[in-house]
Amino acid sequence: MPPLVMGVLNVTPDSFSDGGRYADPHAAVAHGLAMVAAGADVVDVGGESTRPGADPVDEAEERRRVLPVIEALAHQVRVSVDTTKASVAEAAVAVGATLVNDVSASLYGVAAASGAAWVAMHRRGAPATMQLDPRYEDVVHEVRTFLLERADAAVAAGVREVWVDPGIGFGKLAEHNLTLLRHLRALVETGYPVLVGTSRKAFLGAVTGGAGVHDRLDASLATAVYAMAAGAAMVRVHDVAPTVQAARLVAGVEVAG
Repeated sequence: MPPLVMGVLNVTPDSFSDGGRYADPHAAVAHGLAMVAAGADVVDVGGESTRPGADPVDEAEERRRVLPVIEALAHQVRVSVDTTKASVAEAAVAVGATLVNDVSASLYGVAAASGAAWVAMHRRGAPATMQLDPRYEDVVHEVRTFLLERADAAVAAGVREVWVDPGIGFGKLAEHNLTLLRHLRALVETGYPVLVGTSRKAFLGAVTGGAGVHDRLDASLATAVYAMAAGAAMVRVHDVAPTVQAARLVAGVEVAG
């Protein structure tokens, strides 16, 4: 079975790649359905940008942004909610989301109580400050230890489906991101399914010579394929159709032995 592809659906005015394009619920739902038609296994709906420097959004506004979109899409595809707020996660699950994509790695209690799946992501610092001066002694060990502790706690709390995400670009320099990708099997070997999101992120431009956010498709695909080949069970992307083709190719190579 090919690795899963999670499509990014930002219903925000300020996301780094497509902020404002899908702030209207009708536009958001149409884009979500287009990703489903392109082969997305999951659509990840987020109402608060987590890009470096982003301002927080209050709970009522975040719910207003995401709930109509989740409810409209939940009958067509598996939907995850990208949030750090318990009230938003609870409301999203109530209208059809079955996965809580949690960059704060703190909402496993919501997942346990609601029966939803949960993604624990590693992030150092808040969006406003996380890229100012991130430092690690051993980024692979530190990220793995953090995620394993959170994942084990979630299982103990009763969460039946737990994912881990190394948090590429969240409180990490380009060298940290590349090191985590190179040693991704250290996470895969924990036994928890691994989700990786590199799509269109700034470090890709830094590594490839300054490509702008909308010129990073090749690099996004390259890192997605690298992650899938290393054992990632799902990749989170903006460009669904080419990534689905890449996932099928990776699966074909694995089957061929």
